[in-house]
Order: sequence, then structure tokens, then C-alpha cells
Amino acid sequence: MKIEILYPSFGNLFGEPAGYRYLQRCLPEAEFVYTEIYDKPALADQKVDMIYIGGMSEAHQEQAIKALMPYKDRIAQLIDEGTVFLAVSNAMEIFESYIDCDDGRRIECLGIFKEHAEQKINSIRFNGLMLGDFEGHPIMGYKTQFSMTYGDNSGEYLYQVTRGIGINRDSRLEGLRRNNFFGTYTVGPVLMLNPYFTMYIMKILGIEDPHPAFEKQAIEAYNERLKKFRDPNTTYEI
Repeated sequence: MKIEILYPSFGNLFGEPAGYRYLQRCLPEAEFVYTEIYDKPALADQKVDMIYIGGMSEAHQEQAIKALMPYKDRIAQLIDEGTVFLAVSNAMEIFESYIDCDDGRRIECLGIFKEHAEQKINSIRFNGLMLGDFEGHPIMGYKTQFSMTYGDNSGEYLYQVTRGIGINRDSRLEGLRRNNFFGTYTVGPVLMLNPYFTMYIMKILGIEDPHPAFEKQAIEAYNERLKKFRDPNTTYEI
């Protein structure tokens, strides 16, 4: 099994390097490839079972879009074939149609998804908590972002929000999903906070009886966190 971490020196916001390391603990037999911005990605011409990319600064996001643009058809093919993608925070936007910036620029993205993002970097960053349902289990985490996604994702959302916001303030549908592509603004890191989501991904990767790293502790922490997130006194927009 080969897992490619795209641009780890860029996608290192909101604790995501811990997410990479945690996944490596969950899949100790897998080969992990760490691809930096000037490297040719393994996905270009190798069999890769999973691609993982974390949140980054807006300037780095633009560089990542340019670096991946020559491979957009290959990426679309891999998604159609069921390769696992996990795109966290604003990395999800790389796969959308475009980003409208508040300086008047429009950044063309890979165009895998029809939705687009609107970046308000001169505004106050949105910070909040997230609670939703994914495949019968609660999923939770945090949001911290200058941009939001717009468009009808009702046919390709990741999970339905029970508390917090979806891809934008007017939406109750979070993220983007197509086959085994999982895109979400939820950070935490999302894999460490959500052992059942991690197990779901491990099963897709061929682990028949998945057990994430530190499973007992991870589930205990998950259950304690869930109590707080379900508490009606918990403030969801910070």
C-alpha cells in the first residue's frame, strides 16, 4: 500500500502534521511518500492508494494549484477509479472550480468539482466547532478559515451538520465527496479526533478489521469530546 502526502511543508496548518504521523501509526506496513512542491507527485505515474493534503496558507495554496494543474486529468481519473483522497481545510478548494479573492482576482482551480470558493482574507477569520453525522457515527472537529465554498453540494457532500455550519454559513452540508474523495474544512486533525472516520478510511484501503493507533484512548477521548460538543451550553462560533 502506498500513501502520498502532498506538500507536507505547506500543508502543515492546524496540527495536520500530527494527522500524517497518526495515519502512519495506523498503517505501519504502508509506504509513505512525502512529496514537496517541486517534486513530481507519485500519483502522476505510480499506483497510489491514498493521497492526503492538509491546510495551508493562501499563498501556498496558489502554488499547490499551479503544481497540480498538469495532473488534473490524472487526478480526475484516480477519483473516478476510487483512489482515496483526503483534502483538509482549504486544500479542499484546490479541487474546486475557482477561488474568488477579495482583491478582485479569480484563481482557476483543478475543476474536479463544480463548486467554488470565496476568499475573504481581509475579513475576520471564521472560527467555530463542528458536529455532524458520517456513516452512522458522529464526526466532529473545528473550523478556522478565511474562505468558504459555494454551490449546490447536495449530491456530493461529506456529511450533514447537526451543530455548526456546512461549506458556508447558509449550508448544513459539509465538505465534498465523490467516490473515495473526502474534502472537508473540518480540522483537528480530523483523523485523530474521529477514530470511526479513520477506521472507515482504513477499511476502504483494504484493512478488513481496522484498528487505529491508540484505539482505546482515541475512542475514550472521542466520547468525552462528544459530550462537550453535544452540550447545549457549548458555543459553536468562537
